[in-house]
Amino acid sequence: MLIKNIIKNYGTREVLSNISFEVEEGKVTVILGESGCGKSTLLGILSKNILNYSGEIEFERDITKGISYIFQEDTLIPWKNIYENIRYVLMDKISKEEMEKYIDKYLKMVNLQDYKKEYPQALSGGMKRRVGIARAFAFPSDYLFMDEPFEFLDIKTKKEIIDYFKILQLKEKKTVLFITHDIEAALELGDNIVVFSQKPTKIKKIFKNILDKNKVRDEIKNLFL
Repeated sequence: MLIKNIIKNYGTREVLSNISFEVEEGKVTVILGESGCGKSTLLGILSKNILNYSGEIEFERDITKGISYIFQEDTLIPWKNIYENIRYVLMDKISKEEMEKYIDKYLKMVNLQDYKKEYPQALSGGMKRRVGIARAFAFPSDYLFMDEPFEFLDIKTKKEIIDYFKILQLKEKKTVLFITHDIEAALELGDNIVVFSQKPTKIKKIFKNILDKNKVRDEIKNLFL
């Protein structure tokens, strides 16, 4: 995916100032920046929820299949059980004959196959987030957008969720755009990291093919001093 010269204003207030970078296909690209810097605005533009902007977006893989999402809050339907929640987004995508086996495969990958008949209120916050990850990967799209999905999770639960995410991404190789202000989560998941400034938002630096996490961590921290 190529993002070229994106400019977004709200009235006279410039939010995004000529943003250009590549989201490498089949990998995780992180947009890292402080709260309020315009990360979610860019995600809204990419997902076509915000239409009034200038610039170009080029998707290299098939966008007609839709986009998977993982948000800050779980978006599970409370009156449907876990199996039904995942089935709901797959109704026109997977045949009835294959549906149960297909969903079971993804629930097993996040270790929730024994909970598929439970309702969301019976699950912990971490378990709900795992359902959300399973659902996002089960949806047969090439692209996955993540908006601060580890916010409000304790350290132990966050590590567990990240580990499950890695397992699924290793298998599915979706093109992932992950926005966060969490440096450690960015380093843990990102193949590439795009660091945003505060508004009007510009790109401070892009880190590609990260190998030395300690070095990159120090550089990122210096960028925010």
